[in-house]
Amino acid sequence: MLRAMDDDERPRPRPSEQKFGAASLLSGENLDSYSLDELDARKALLETEISRITAHRARAASHRLAAEALFGKAAAPAPSSPPDPFRQES
Repeated sequence: MLRAMDDDERPRPRPSEQKFGAASLLSGENLDSYSLDELDARKALLETEISRITAHRARAASHRLAAEALFGKAAAPAPSSPPDPFRQES
């Protein structure tokens, strides 16, 4: 008798798949079955997507710079390791 899989039993997407969606799946896809024309079309589509991402990133960077100019520079990023409690501040 077959039973339905509970959500807990289903394979979970890798963290990279959750964050980047379909782009993560493309990076590991086998390309052997594609013709040269299909590879060219795929490459053109991906180049268009890269251009779209680049333009969006530029707009986001511009917004961030405007916010930093208006509200002051954001706080420094957190250190990669916890501060040493025994280190004397200079």
